[in-house]
Amino acid sequence: MSQPLLLLILESPTHPNYVALYEELGFQVEIVTSMRKAMALLKKKSPEFIVCEFFYGYGNNYAGINLSNLDVMLHALRRYSPATKVISFYQKEEKPYMEKLKTLFDIYADFPLPVSAQQLVNVLQPSQ
Repeated sequence: MSQPLLLLILESPTHPNYVALYEELGFQVEIVTSMRKAMALLKKKSPEFIVCEFFYGYGNNYAGINLSNLDVMLHALRRYSPATKVISFYQKEEKPYMEKLKTLFDIYADFPLPVSAQQLVNVLQPSQ
C-alpha cells in the first residue's frame, strides 16, 4: 500500500517545519516553494492533504481580484483534486480575512500561528 501524499507549500520563513511529524504519521511529503509549483504538481498528482500558509492580499499583490495567495490554487483544486483537504496557517491579525476565505472555499482546518504539533496530529490522523 502506498503512502498518502501530503503537499507542503513553503512560501515563507514563518511556516513551521513539521516535515518529520508528517513523515512519522505515514505521509509521503512533497515540498514546493511557490503556488506555481503547487499548481503544476496538482495537475499530475492528487494529495490527500495540502498544508500551506494564508497571506491576505493587501493592495494589488494578487491582481486585485483575489483575497489571498491561496485563491487560485483553491479554484484549481475543485477541478484537479476535489477530495484534497487543505490545512492553512495564518497570522492572528489576518483571522477576519481567513474567515472570509472559508466562506468561498472548503478549508479542512485552519490555525493561527504558532501552530502546535498536537493540533496537526489531531487533523492528520488517518481515519481508521
